[in-house]
Amino acid sequence: MQKNDIVELEITDMGVGGEGIGKADGLTFFVKDAIIGDRILAHITKLKKTYGYARVEELVKPSDLRCEPRCPQHRRCGGCQIQAMAPGAQLQFKQQKVRGNLIRLGGFAADFIDTVMEPIVGMDEPYRYRNKAQFPIGTDREGNPVAGFYAARTHSIIPVTDCLLGVEENRAILEMVLAYMKENGVRAYDETTGKGLIRHVLIRYGFTTKEFMVALVINGRKLPAQDKLVEQLCTIPGMKSISVNSNQENTNVILGEQTICIWGEPYITDYIHLRDCSDDRFALTDTAVAFQISPQSFYQVNPVQTEKLYSLALEYAGLTGTESVWDLYCGIGTISLFLAQKAGQVYGVEIVPQAIEDAKRNAALNGITNAQFFVGKAEEVLPEFYARNVSGAVSGGETDNAKESGVRCQGTNGDEAVSGIPTARTDTFVGDMSHPDVIVVDPPRKGCDQACLDTMLKMQPERIVYVSCDSATLARDLRILCDGGYELKRVRPVDQFGHTVHVEVVCCLHRVDL
Repeated sequence: MQKNDIVELEITDMGVGGEGIGKADGLTFFVKDAIIGDRILAHITKLKKTYGYARVEELVKPSDLRCEPRCPQHRRCGGCQIQAMAPGAQLQFKQQKVRGNLIRLGGFAADFIDTVMEPIVGMDEPYRYRNKAQFPIGTDREGNPVAGFYAARTHSIIPVTDCLLGVEENRAILEMVLAYMKENGVRAYDETTGKGLIRHVLIRYGFTTKEFMVALVINGRKLPAQDKLVEQLCTIPGMKSISVNSNQENTNVILGEQTICIWGEPYITDYIHLRDCSDDRFALTDTAVAFQISPQSFYQVNPVQTEKLYSLALEYAGLTGTESVWDLYCGIGTISLFLAQKAGQVYGVEIVPQAIEDAKRNAALNGITNAQFFVGKAEEVLPEFYARNVSGAVSGGETDNAKESGVRCQGTNGDEAVSGIPTARTDTFVGDMSHPDVIVVDPPRKGCDQACLDTMLKMQPERIVYVSCDSATLARDLRILCDGGYELKRVRPVDQFGHTVHVEVVCCLHRVDL
């Protein structure tokens, strides 16, 4: 076999990235846009010694798991890898992806995983679910500005103004921006030359409040004729915030550090509601938490599934009103504030300073006073807190370090710390936080740092709730925690990103009494 040969394949499996897997002449081929059960003619694009890559040349016999995708660009766009799979088949794929990683990478017995793993939480409507969209801006061959998405594994823009995962109003907003650019001679940013002005358009939407935010990311400091664009955007019902973000760096990072609100408020507000998880109906409860969201805020993009995910996390935490809780990688406090409503004391840690400011503001917005937030890496803050406080705890609630320095944490609106690390409050026994009842972690895709895991094991909380966006690193971390004295009790995937290969997972671990 050689590159560019055509080979017939029966797709018998799927990789974690959603690619179909088939074999021919002893070689394993990974084929984009192929699904289990397909019989295809595949065009070989790359060959290695024992495997290769290919693309679908002809669909000889389609799989029974196929459906007709609603998006005409689903094969070109890199966003929806498995839109051609029927919704039920997508859920099965994601369930098996999590299960397989726990067994293969975590070293858990298949029979054991089958006893603790619960059915994936699916979506009622797998389209129009995203409350955030980031559209790169470019130029077509005729010199006209275009908005869309990058083709898979490239930075070539596919013109799309109506992504079916986003809300319908995104289209009108993008068309206004493109018309403004054309009428006022405003050029799109060119990655190759570093010239041009508009790089991206960021749109956020509050599903509960119906509020819109638009932020234009520009290669400069000022937007020419901005009043004309503002006038048009303000005709969108619910428009509340229009900003300009300056990013003049040669980088793939979308947002720069400086954002200036040029109309309205610098944020929109939305709510996350708790759900009753006692059965699979996930019925809404009366409890809701308000969040102010800025262009830079990390906020889950699927609000309906986020309510289910966080409600499961809260259920797994098993709070009764008196517990001490650490929330690591807390972001803008989304999980922390739900925990605080059911716990005695919550400490949140996040590396992004702006996120911590958002978390404090959101706590004040909701009248929550038993949640404190600190800036820092979880793998640095947690070990230093433990080292400083566990040996110096006294019944009066102060550490030796705190006594010597006279510094104490003051609460959500006025946190103080020794070198940024929270010390004991005079009204809180420090042992509660050095040996908390519950630790909740929601780390980035790379999972938890080893130092963070080691300190969690030293702290010996009764329960650990692990929320993950990558089941591979989750499996690795669960193995470390279980080898360190914890037992995996419950695992449940949540389909947070329909038509993509990504899946969230929430797990509960209990400390084993030795």
